[in-house]
Amino acid sequence: MSRLMYVKSGPYAPPVPVRELTAVSADGARLHIEVHGPENAPPVVLAHGWTCSTAFWAAQIRDLAVDHRVIAYDQRGHGRSPASPACSADALADDLEAVLKATLAPGEQAVIAGHSMGGMTVMAAATRAGFREHAAAVLLCSTGSSRLVAESTVVPIRPGRLRTWLTKHILGSRAPLGPVTPVARAILKYATMGPGSAPHMVEACARIVHACPRKVRYAWSHVLDLLDLDHGVRELAAPTAVVVGTADRLTPPVHARSLAAALPNCLGVTELPGLGHMTPVEAPELVTGKIRELVTTYVHTQSGTYTRVKEGA
Repeated sequence: MSRLMYVKSGPYAPPVPVRELTAVSADGARLHIEVHGPENAPPVVLAHGWTCSTAFWAAQIRDLAVDHRVIAYDQRGHGRSPASPACSADALADDLEAVLKATLAPGEQAVIAGHSMGGMTVMAAATRAGFREHAAAVLLCSTGSSRLVAESTVVPIRPGRLRTWLTKHILGSRAPLGPVTPVARAILKYATMGPGSAPHMVEACARIVHACPRKVRYAWSHVLDLLDLDHGVRELAAPTAVVVGTADRLTPPVHARSLAAALPNCLGVTELPGLGHMTPVEAPELVTGKIRELVTTYVHTQSGTYTRVKEGA
């Protein structure tokens, strides 16, 4: 599993959870879960992206946990979740269902937010009964459903077979990332963040990404290369908001627009000028605000209060 290298202070230092637990997925994979905030508060579930961990959501957790029950988990092989031989879109969906079952009471609904591969996790789970039971609304951040390598602009040449080939080999490299150096920060910033990203944002993202084991990064890169979840988008019935940075090189705005066109209940696309792929880090207040809006609209009762569904109810 990942080496824990996240920053220890500042807005991107991970808060201490109220409790931690382990969910067991359909194939026996074990998933590390953190729960933050009051037990009887409206729930929010956070699914991080490729090479990241629960630490990626630190800013959202810190803000939302004041009056929400925030559930964040490490995707298999990431953070504190052990690696598994099974790497697939179905495994991602299995894992999300296992997390929802372990943390929410029967019939209890939550806002589910996914960034990058976390958004793809939501799309993969869209047809699952366990997901539909618990998804009141969804936020998709910086993500896409197919043609991820072909549409990426990490390699700054015109679209075509050469760009796709180069992108595939860069993103799917087996090479270790090594320590977080000035050169490493510059490379990560170029590939994943907007040009105006503050140094402390870049540092936080670099530490998280560099903590992901090389074998895990490589294995999941192949899943993303072949991913096709267009059918899942069309089946994602929950009200869904989409956020993307206009300078996102990994999942450019063309993906967000395609999602909006295919989603049955799209609440709109928010394009953030000059921001890159790491929108929850680059625009923490905006992403947190979107989650709050979804909770207020779709999870709170008409009286504006929330009463948690009891086990066995």
